[in-house]
Amino acid sequence: MMMVSDIFYGNFELEDILSELINSEPVQRLKNIHQGGAIFLVSPHVDHSRYEHAIGVMLLVRKLGGSLEEQVAALLHDVSHTAFSHVIDYVLQHKGEDYHEQIFEEVIASSTIPNILAKYGFSTSLLEDPKHTLLETPLPALCADRIDYTIRDLYHFGLIDIVEAHDFISELGVQDGKIGVQSERVASWISSKYLQLNNAYFRKPEHIFANTKLAELIALGLEKGILVLSDLWKDDPAVLSIIKTDPDLNAELEKIKNLEGFESFSESQSRKIFKERILKPMVIGTY
Repeated sequence: MMMVSDIFYGNFELEDILSELINSEPVQRLKNIHQGGAIFLVSPHVDHSRYEHAIGVMLLVRKLGGSLEEQVAALLHDVSHTAFSHVIDYVLQHKGEDYHEQIFEEVIASSTIPNILAKYGFSTSLLEDPKHTLLETPLPALCADRIDYTIRDLYHFGLIDIVEAHDFISELGVQDGKIGVQSERVASWISSKYLQLNNAYFRKPEHIFANTKLAELIALGLEKGILVLSDLWKDDPAVLSIIKTDPDLNAELEKIKNLEGFESFSESQSRKIFKERILKPMVIGTY
């Protein structure tokens, strides 16, 4: 049995299937994929990973009584993210920010995951089961994926403290297979924090600049043949090391880090590519 610990959800002893999946290459790779895309280039203190998020979503599903199958799906839901997370969506102009979803089956099929699942009597069909309503539910509702990235991003960016995070998590509950909160007060709190996250973090002009400019840099690398699309299935350090082999691309990378050109950067143009997000949680006991 494997023990895992998370700052928001606590300590858990895991079944062998979860332990083996966590130790697999596709999940370990997420340690080197930044949750915030290129944000770390201009806000170096915000450097949490997709791995932390994947573990967190799995543990939240577990904490809320989700099945082992749903915990497996939660752990693996982001394994198809390319380097720099959603930056690739801007490179390929995927306005739905869903490139990782489009390649999910291909990434899973070409990995060790199907064999690990089969060893424990499961198939890959469990990974996209519509019954997993704790894991994924469309906006504006709460779901484990949305809750974890919201709390994690808010915390790492300094918009909430650990006590606020724990207090909110303690107010979560499940009704008819969906996640809700215990009071209107808590619903209002997380809705306002979600709005704050979008305005102060995702739409922070420097963060939009970093993501937009790194997308342009990667597109240029692909155009020049220094990068190929499959390179983006590696991790952030691997792609950065390729970028740094080219003097022009490396110079552009340094400009992003130093916010060169930020003053003349048109925020209004770039903000169009970012999804609008509003949260309206269910209050348990009401419909």
